[in-house]
Amino acid sequence: MTQQQAAAEYPVKLHLEPATGERNKLTIGFRWILAIPHAILVGGPAITGAGFYFGGRDWWASWGGGGLLGAVAFICAVICWFAILFANQHPRGLFDLCHFYLRWRVRAVAYMALFRDEYPPFGDGEYAATIEIPFPEGERDKLSVGLRIFYVIPHAIILFFLSIAWFVTGVIAWFALLFNGVYPEGLLKFGIGVMRWSIRVEAYALLMTDVYPPFSLD
Repeated sequence: MTQQQAAAEYPVKLHLEPATGERNKLTIGFRWILAIPHAILVGGPAITGAGFYFGGRDWWASWGGGGLLGAVAFICAVICWFAILFANQHPRGLFDLCHFYLRWRVRAVAYMALFRDEYPPFGDGEYAATIEIPFPEGERDKLSVGLRIFYVIPHAIILFFLSIAWFVTGVIAWFALLFNGVYPEGLLKFGIGVMRWSIRVEAYALLMTDVYPPFSLD
């Protein structure tokens, strides 16, 4: 199976409709300031835990991380790790909490990354970006669950560099949107691809699926 086929069949589905038509340049210009409340709660673009240090004693610019709810989701994943390994059960309530976090995160990231102009709701709500993750029924792959942190490493390394590229293309897109109101198509496709890849890996890292994520932007 090719990586493209694996991506098409992967159980974690990102649904995102990029904005079309006239864009809101005012909110685009101040997007990261407007997004601060969401960033504190569910983090910014890229895989959870990623960040860029810009140097200086008091300067830290975060382009990633899962926010406060991301920390809660991590604790849920640790509890689920023990529950799956020793009781072969994935607590449904903890799965639902992680799913809630990722749905919120997807909406917030779509807004931060300039894919949409509508301000995302706090918590669940109607938005043109969401994620679909079926509950993992049946026997779990205890080997991959037990070694999950190691299985994620190859993706984390690649996504670190892709996230840097996404940051650069995001800045370019920000200027393009401010001056001509259009998100360059190639940059848009790349940004959504990195977002899709990172959210798959994050769901996998949170033990929400045992299917190994494809190395693909599709």
